[in-house]
Amino acid sequence: MKNFFVKYFIFIILTSMITALTALCVYIDHKSQSEINESIKNNQTALSNILKSGKIRMLTENSPNSYYIYRDQPMGFEYELAKEFAAFIQVELEVITPSLDSIFSYLNMDMGDFVAAGITITETREQDMLFTQPYMDVEQKFIYHKSKLPIKSIDELPGRTIHVSSNTTYHDRMLELKNSGINIDMVVHDELATEELIRMVSDNENDVSYTVAYSHIALLNYRYYPDICIGISLYDKEHLGWAVRKSNTALSDKMIQFFHIIKNNGVFNRIYEKYYGHLATNFDYPDLKAFHEDVEKRLPKYQKTIIKESERHGFDWRIIAALIYQESRFEPTARSETGVRGLMQVTEEAAKEMGITNRRDTMQNLKAGIGYLNILYKKFNDIPDNMDRMKFALASYNVGYGHVIDAQDIARRYGMNPNRWDSLNKTLPLLSKRGYYSKTKYGYARGHEPVKYIKKVFAYYDILKQKAHTSG
Repeated sequence: MKNFFVKYFIFIILTSMITALTALCVYIDHKSQSEINESIKNNQTALSNILKSGKIRMLTENSPNSYYIYRDQPMGFEYELAKEFAAFIQVELEVITPSLDSIFSYLNMDMGDFVAAGITITETREQDMLFTQPYMDVEQKFIYHKSKLPIKSIDELPGRTIHVSSNTTYHDRMLELKNSGINIDMVVHDELATEELIRMVSDNENDVSYTVAYSHIALLNYRYYPDICIGISLYDKEHLGWAVRKSNTALSDKMIQFFHIIKNNGVFNRIYEKYYGHLATNFDYPDLKAFHEDVEKRLPKYQKTIIKESERHGFDWRIIAALIYQESRFEPTARSETGVRGLMQVTEEAAKEMGITNRRDTMQNLKAGIGYLNILYKKFNDIPDNMDRMKFALASYNVGYGHVIDAQDIARRYGMNPNRWDSLNKTLPLLSKRGYYSKTKYGYARGHEPVKYIKKVFAYYDILKQKAHTSG
């Protein structure tokens, strides 16, 4: 009898344990499935809330590379990409600009929907955020004043005091180098943006002679600060991407789809060309230094008239000033071998068309040149993008309206959009090749020249815009 109770007691215990374990497994499975369902629900709710509200909130940095206001209009590479994405999902774009130190906190606290600020994808950041696929590759570059000896390798960094902003990948890289045994003096700034440190290097302000910046930022700022030098790379290539909260995979999937589309339909290249295309222009130090000096010394003599005549035709006076510098370096007595004269190198025919009797008179020369540019600008009123339209007008000013029309015809022939400047970038140079110009109305032209001309004018324009931005 005793054995009977022992035998069945063990059976009862085992049965109870199996029942309990089964119940626990069912509970855990139910809970896990509930959590998965909740996660899916939250993920879908996050995107649906954006679509329902009709607004998506962009977290970015107020800088020349990401987002800034110029002539009361928002601009910036990241901003224009984000604006295209908002249009893609058919919502409005709201821009929020916290400090770079707090931008990720804003995201995690749901004070914004995504971060688009030229952010590099790192393992540390991927633990807390979900990134889209990379849309640009960059490198960390050593920046120093031209009066300093060049740095040819990382081993030459000891003895230099390098200034970086806190909570940046530059700071992380400097720490890695220090921990690897390289004796680097480092000053970390909490409130200074990378662009400000580059300016301080250029001005030798407060003994700031060395800093670090990503390659695209370094190249862009070299236009503004020609006293800097761009040195060695401090790291392998890194990748830029947009970031969303970990749970928001639906939004990330939309972004991946978006970047795939704009990389293939030319939209990404168009925006990139607008902000970084001029970086390929070959300026050396004397070119840039001379431009900055002439802007300070020569431009003020003619600035009021340039502004007045530009406003008469609805032009941004800075793009006109950039054109004038490209034409004459602000030299009123300039004359070319072909007989064009003055600040705007006005032809005799253009002067007659504009009713100008004396091309040597500075005021008449400016009125004639800007007025003639306006006539050319109006000829391209079927071009929807105002900046492209201005490039067509400037190219006509340089090489002649007929040759630009020929380049448009070639673009049509080869299935390109004849009203986009990125098309004419390709077709204008073809006008120097017999197989192409022999089939056009106006014939041969040195088509590479207007392409280079536009790049230089817009590089100068970019510098003048930045001067306006930094001066408030």
